[in-house]
Amino acid sequence: MTEAKPVACWLTDMDGVLVHEEQALPGGAEFIAALQQHGRPFLVLTNNSIYTARDLRARLLGSGIDVPEQAIWTSALATAQFLAEQSAGGSAYVIGEAGVTSALHDIGFVLTDRDPDYVVLGETRTYSFEGITRAIRLIEQGARFIATNPDATGPSAEGSLPATGSVAALITRATGVSPYFVGKPNPLMMRSALNVIEAHSESTAMVGDRMDTDVIAGIEAGLRTVLVLTGSTRAADVSRFPYRPTRVVDSIADVVPLVAEFSPKPQP
Repeated sequence: MTEAKPVACWLTDMDGVLVHEEQALPGGAEFIAALQQHGRPFLVLTNNSIYTARDLRARLLGSGIDVPEQAIWTSALATAQFLAEQSAGGSAYVIGEAGVTSALHDIGFVLTDRDPDYVVLGETRTYSFEGITRAIRLIEQGARFIATNPDATGPSAEGSLPATGSVAALITRATGVSPYFVGKPNPLMMRSALNVIEAHSESTAMVGDRMDTDVIAGIEAGLRTVLVLTGSTRAADVSRFPYRPTRVVDSIADVVPLVAEFSPKPQP
């Protein structure tokens, strides 16, 4: 972390940073409390488009981490904001759960399987062959293809599950049309989050557990980046990437004191 510049705002990933399989990681609750104590604007980011922000607040609260609903930013919300700016009052055929359908409803989109402007692919635990077939045919007929995030797999207690990126690849192979992915590592996700909290990239830090999504998206959006080693990326993996985070720490517990240390100093 560049000591000369204060960090006024914080973005943080959720899974692998604050929680692991709905269990709070050490320091997660303390990090959020420190942000609130020092009055630092922040957002908790997730590529997971299954749940609404309200759902995720309840899940985090169940693990002992109290995050306000308005401080949660999902790939579904970022997708809805992107589509509202691209095609206000448009229509979409959606494969996904409440996270993405409610976000699109809230921006005034019509959800339909008849001549939609877009096919929007989100995450669901119940991908259906019928739904995927319908998406393929609509894209063949000219619907534009959007996906909430490129994650190929998601975690479960039994092991990996196919996620949005895998199903998107299937649809692309069938249609020859690649989707526009809104979620990380697209820096659009970071920039939309910055806009939500009226933050500036030069005074914002991003905390994440993945070099290939959190860190690269943060770097491309002009943020300082902190990699925690409680998730996907191990310490030995960092040197394999052609880019580096600003700082590498063991866990979010090591970031808690940095909130005060790097907060802007009060003006005399």
